[in-house]
Amino acid sequence: MSADRINRIAVVTGGSRGIGAAVAADLSAAGHRVVLAARDAEALEHAAKALPGPVLTVPLDVTAPGAADELFGRVEAEWGPAEVLVCAAGAGASAKLTETTDELWEAQLALNLTAPFRCLRRALPPMRAAGWGRVVVVASTAAKVGAPYIAAYTAAKHGVLGLVRSAAAELAGSGVTVNAVCPGYVDTPMTDATVAAIVARTGRTEDEARAALARMQPIGRLIRPEEVAAVVRLLLDQEALNGQAVTVDGGGVQS
Repeated sequence: MSADRINRIAVVTGGSRGIGAAVAADLSAAGHRVVLAARDAEALEHAAKALPGPVLTVPLDVTAPGAADELFGRVEAEWGPAEVLVCAAGAGASAKLTETTDELWEAQLALNLTAPFRCLRRALPPMRAAGWGRVVVVASTAAKVGAPYIAAYTAAKHGVLGLVRSAAAELAGSGVTVNAVCPGYVDTPMTDATVAAIVARTGRTEDEARAALARMQPIGRLIRPEEVAAVVRLLLDQEALNGQAVTVDGGGVQS
């Protein structure tokens, strides 16, 4: 991407913290204009102040009806059509399958599958018309393998990987690529919430719970957000990478 032209307009959902914030920082440092979208306006402004380049903040809930139109309409009005989209907004939830409520199920699908779908649907036509665009969806290793107690999250992430692959096939040769990155446990607030859930469910200490998650990566530690951001940049830079789901977990899921 940077070799082609700097100053691209890049939209990052979930850009106020975690992987989204790391991706935004990487893109801004590379010379691109960055749009940060997330629910927490205060957190968005804090993240925006850390970026070295031009930034536009759009506080909204990506699961709300009409949110994608609001987001991309705002970007187009202020800067022009989005050229890069990174869907990093997401969250997990833990429950036994038999205790997964309809509300939990629907919330996981809304955030982790429907919101990316709506963003792709809104962002792709201008990219295709321009003959250039890059989309990366932050999925998870849960998009590739199942695990206990996260049925709704796993189903949503498997679904979003299917969305990525179908979109990539549909857009092949258009100059627009669609890929996914599939991290393991990353040192982010989302993992902090997972640690808290483990503590509440098992009685382990926070250190014990965090160490157990770290051991799930063969490298013996949590993945750093900057490591995921580096893979996102690779997917943005290469036209030959399309329809791919790159795992970033230290070698646990080999595919």
